[in-house]
Amino acid sequence: MDWFEEEYHPHWRQRIEVERVLLRRHTGLQEVLVFENRTLGRVLVLDGVVQTSERDEFIYHEMMVHVPIMAHGAAREALIIGGGDGGALEEVLKHPSIERATMIELDPAVVEIARTHLPGIHRGAFDDPRAELVFGDGVAFVAESDRRFDVIILDTTDPMGAGELLFTEAFYADCRARLRPGGVLVGQAGNPLVEPERIRACRDRLGQVFRDASFILSSVPAYLGGPFVFAWGCDDSAKRRLSAEELRGRPCPPGLRCYSAAVHAAAFVHPPWLMAAEI
Repeated sequence: MDWFEEEYHPHWRQRIEVERVLLRRHTGLQEVLVFENRTLGRVLVLDGVVQTSERDEFIYHEMMVHVPIMAHGAAREALIIGGGDGGALEEVLKHPSIERATMIELDPAVVEIARTHLPGIHRGAFDDPRAELVFGDGVAFVAESDRRFDVIILDTTDPMGAGELLFTEAFYADCRARLRPGGVLVGQAGNPLVEPERIRACRDRLGQVFRDASFILSSVPAYLGGPFVFAWGCDDSAKRRLSAEELRGRPCPPGLRCYSAAVHAAAFVHPPWLMAAEI
């Protein structure tokens, strides 16, 4: 049996057993690998880094999507940058209040691969009439567009190579300009235990742009098996401080497996070691 080894961190690697390779190809922009694992199901890898797996994608996508939409309370338009597997789009469209969800994906091949090999993740979201797929550069889109959104979700690759532009203060400022008053930005930030410097940099840059900058704390097993945080940016700090009781009074999609009002409220309660990492 073959094993896939992820060399994401110089001092910490993980190995995942490969039961069957479904696809391996270079799209012209990146190397894509899709394989099956007995525990994780189908796994998507881009340029050697695990992006998502069928088994635990619901944790990542539900926490990244439902926290900002529920916190906003009246979101009608959402912007997703990245997210070619369709998991974030699928979660956004579970909210009846969403009239349009625009997804900006740089690599069209990733969407086509997801359509074919990851139906258990996108669940047909690409074909929802409220979904608008735009293939292009997300950095350029937020810099040049004059459209406004209630929620922006950054389901991006890690800050390596061209991906570094998606974690800069300038990019966050352009995203803020695309938000309506009371809008919320959330994006994947990383494993705070393994990457404290990256988390601090993200917090500092968000803090230069938004009045309220913090993190949503969760745990995603496929991402080095530990804690994982999503960056939070908003100009209204009250949206981050909603109680579980207040959140239960808002309409929430049924059947969620990770998100709940109590989990939402608890995600902003950080242990001392993470608070220290944020300073």
